[in-house]
Amino acid sequence: MTNIAHLKFNDPAPDLELEAAEGGKIQLSDLWKEKTLVLAFTRHFGCPQCKEMLDQLVISQSDLAKKGLALAVVTQAPPDSARIFCDQYAPGVLCLADPNRKAYAAYGLGRGNLRQTLLSGQVWRSNARLNRRRGWKTEVPPAGQDPMLMSGTFIIGTDGRIRLPYYYDNIADHPSVDLLLRGVMGMDWQKPLESPIEPER
Repeated sequence: MTNIAHLKFNDPAPDLELEAAEGGKIQLSDLWKEKTLVLAFTRHFGCPQCKEMLDQLVISQSDLAKKGLALAVVTQAPPDSARIFCDQYAPGVLCLADPNRKAYAAYGLGRGNLRQTLLSGQVWRSNARLNRRRGWKTEVPPAGQDPMLMSGTFIIGTDGRIRLPYYYDNIADHPSVDLLLRGVMGMDWQKPLESPIEPER
């Protein structure tokens, strides 16, 4: 992977201004000001694993809301393309456009290597399963989208600090919804990290 520093638990979350797919500018800190935020980054629009990840988030959106979690998705597309893609694969989810990939870089998301993006048994099995069950094939990315760019998911508290930095081992390695809903070892995403992560007693 490109040598970009990863964020760690309790690091300040990078605060950038991005364009919403539906139009207008959005400051990321405005999204986590009132609610803990799940910020999910997609890869390119020809990636079947990204469609699966978005599908799982859409299905779980009401459960996330019940847990007090807001949801936003970042794409590496311009607003008009992001809107079309998200209308199809992430209806009702706030989608953001980052065609210059400045948020990707700020959150430590760089280009994967061949094992992470192609030469992995987990990726091959995932491709076959998604093609068989959903008809989602790996496609050439739209112009301007980097096919090697990795995904990531971050949970950011209302204090603006990273509760969970989830970096994919490979492109099929998105976090489970159970992890997003229940935390690491039962931790409460709403509470600031003042000590090492420990299970609830």
